[in-house]
Amino acid sequence: RFIGNRRRAKRAEARLPFTLSLEDPRGSSNGYRRLPPLQGHTLDLSTSGLALVVPAIRIGGHYLAGTDRRLYLKLELPDGTAELTLIPVRYESLEEDPEETGYVIGTRVEDMRDGDRDRYQEYVNTLLKNQS
Repeated sequence: RFIGNRRRAKRAEARLPFTLSLEDPRGSSNGYRRLPPLQGHTLDLSTSGLALVVPAIRIGGHYLAGTDRRLYLKLELPDGTAELTLIPVRYESLEEDPEETGYVIGTRVEDMRDGDRDRYQEYVNTLLKNQS
């Protein structure tokens, strides 16, 4: 669905719900006002990246696909929640898509806890085997 496919890893279609925030939920608040999280779902995923469908491209005045931006995602896998730190690499509007509204943000996985990484990669590999 992306124009000019620059993906490096095979992706599997998967519609999984997530909660996205701009602050690391594991870190301290450091006196900053917490921004409200954004709900969305995945379009597809791979072991190195995800395509996220979100209703807006900003949280408050903060642009989600900005330079040096980190996105903190709580992804609902079938066997539990995984927390990922993502780097946005591109986005596009879904205004011409009759089935979806909002924006697709292409992301690269920057970090995950080991247990979350194992479960996430196992899930992705299962999806990839099933689509072959």
